[in-house]
Amino acid sequence: MILALESSCDETAVALFDPRRGLVGEWVRTQMALHEKHGGVVPDLATREHLRDFPPMLGLARQHEAWSGITAVAVTQGPGLAACLAIGLASSKALSLALNVPVWGVNHLRAHAFSPFIRLHGGEAGAFEAALVALLPHLGLIVSGGNTLLVEITTERRVRVIATTRDDAAGEALDKGAKLLGLGYPGGPLVEAAARGGDSAAFDFPRGLGRRDNLEFSFSGLKTSLRYQLEKLSLEEVQTRRADLCASYQQAVVDALLRKLEAASATGRYASLGLSGGVANNTLLRQRVSHLGQNLRLPVLIAEPKHTGDNAGMIGFAAWADLHGVDRRRGLDMEIAPNAQADAEPASSVQV
Repeated sequence: MILALESSCDETAVALFDPRRGLVGEWVRTQMALHEKHGGVVPDLATREHLRDFPPMLGLARQHEAWSGITAVAVTQGPGLAACLAIGLASSKALSLALNVPVWGVNHLRAHAFSPFIRLHGGEAGAFEAALVALLPHLGLIVSGGNTLLVEITTERRVRVIATTRDDAAGEALDKGAKLLGLGYPGGPLVEAAARGGDSAAFDFPRGLGRRDNLEFSFSGLKTSLRYQLEKLSLEEVQTRRADLCASYQQAVVDALLRKLEAASATGRYASLGLSGGVANNTLLRQRVSHLGQNLRLPVLIAEPKHTGDNAGMIGFAAWADLHGVDRRRGLDMEIAPNAQADAEPASSVQV
């Protein structure tokens, strides 16, 4: 039984994962309303909220019947905001001592990579392992506010980064675009909502690094192009054409993501496709990835909405499923890793 904690950014999350039954309890408190008025996450405020929120959330978890069976604590080690990660790590070490169980460090990006597979765990570990074998090697697209990357999960369950972004992440581009359009924060859902009914071909925004032999992403030019376009329009025109602007901008982001995903999948080496991260909730993106899978006749695994953002459920699941990325030693000397990469593995992986 794994008790998982997540505090990499502005969500405080706790979960209980049982390898025999799957996720048996999940609790998340978001800080979105607090940071909305600042137009983005304020690290000091986020840290304060984690300090306040962990005790009552752990209190809820303690009331669950599974609490008495905890055999390990898993915590997000990185990447993320340093002070926020430190709160989760300190809390997990205290719990490790109180419960007399080891504490394991989990890579947040690797947890995103494995999150689409959570739905396969129907309560029987053996059945999950059998289903997983048929889906590897796996090509995953991780899209969030801070990260955009293509990863491969090999048949040995090793994570290999295929490509990342040269500059802005896709979610960051949506947030900045929303700010330019006066929509607020977080930008992704607001752009999607404002795009409904708009003409996605009304404005020609750049897709960035269009060459098929280059799998890297780039979104900084897209944001600049939107700013230049807005400067050409009057305030009245921006208001009346906001749906077209949002639809065209959103289309450019999704096109850029799908172009690289399709190019990577063209090698024919993958048995499945995956989509995860906060931006994976975008309806257009989910539809396009699903359609690509149908064309390639590959199964598509998309993380459930509750497991796309920052959540402890995927941390607990990855602590069990990620054979090579979790340091399963006792971990009391473990430190945060704010700049950890998705393909980082502990110096000494001990499988259990």
